[in-house]
Amino acid sequence: MTNRKKILCVVGTRPEAIKMAPVMLALKAESWTNVRVLATAQHRHMLDQVMNFFGIEPDIDLNIMWPNQALTTLTARLLLELDDVLLAEKPDVVLAQGDTTTVMTVALACFYHRIPFGHVEAGLRTWDMQNPFPEEANRVIAGRLARWHFAPTESSRQNLLREGVSNADIVVTGNTVIDALLMTASKELDVGIELDDTKRLVLVTFHRRENFGEPFRNICRALRTLAERNPDIQILYPVHPNPNVKDVAHEMLGDCSNIILCEPLDYAPFIGAMKKSYLIISDSGGVQEEAPALGKPVLVLRDETERPEAVEMGVVKLVGPNYERIVEEAQLLLDDESAYRAMARGVSPYGDSKGAERIVAVLREHFA
Repeated sequence: MTNRKKILCVVGTRPEAIKMAPVMLALKAESWTNVRVLATAQHRHMLDQVMNFFGIEPDIDLNIMWPNQALTTLTARLLLELDDVLLAEKPDVVLAQGDTTTVMTVALACFYHRIPFGHVEAGLRTWDMQNPFPEEANRVIAGRLARWHFAPTESSRQNLLREGVSNADIVVTGNTVIDALLMTASKELDVGIELDDTKRLVLVTFHRRENFGEPFRNICRALRTLAERNPDIQILYPVHPNPNVKDVAHEMLGDCSNIILCEPLDYAPFIGAMKKSYLIISDSGGVQEEAPALGKPVLVLRDETERPEAVEMGVVKLVGPNYERIVEEAQLLLDDESAYRAMARGVSPYGDSKGAERIVAVLREHFA
């Protein structure tokens, strides 16, 4: 096809890069596409290592992140930079994934330029604009402005219909995180950290803005209690570089002998750590999607989730940043084999690794 369509794929954070990588690779393999990749670098290092792992080189890099940057400043700078990019690139369609400030501003900039925007992982909702903050507002705004809604699940499709989105504009694709996960998990993966194989591994991640302050301290207290009560476990906590996270984590957990605090793991080593783990405690949306497919129970450090499917299937449980709930539910899984087996079933409510293929098919049909 001589008249190739220019598709601009935008990524800003590590989770976006993970979930967009299968889409970008699938689009690059098509003869009718001219794929351009824009990195806003809302997360610098964490974005770069994922892009390197999947062999994707950004064509445009905004390098937008400054230390301690306010959301208003980030949003304003992104809009101005994106305005220049869209004027120069003149894409036929723009794709972005998820619910970050990058995604919201991309959707808005595309609307201003009358460029069709495809929202990957559309339709996630908690129905509470303050929780998670600011992600719920970001995805609602992106959803209102999108031309194509690539919903990961039927539940997400129903959320969009409830908001008045036309059924014709929604495609249930499955979540592309499963595409990336199964592509990666099939390999031999080195965690890169010396672990005690005689102990059960509890993998921990938490860094969400709504857990800063006292909720974060409650989580740390719970982890310390679990470590002290269970000398047969080893807790691995890759600590987010944000000072609100890093300083408190090292202060409260740094002297505990069976808690390993380390730098954030690159994507492949993190998947390796998930594969080795017995139990995962996290406030990450991506972990809620990935871990069930690997047969790992997840205790979610949030009171609500926009990913209810795994909760409904019983392979993920909400415990919030609540000391008693974290300790009680984690101890149950450590002590009760039947309770553990009920959650460690290896089922994936989020897709079959063909999400990127379905997204490409929609765009191919449109442009044909």
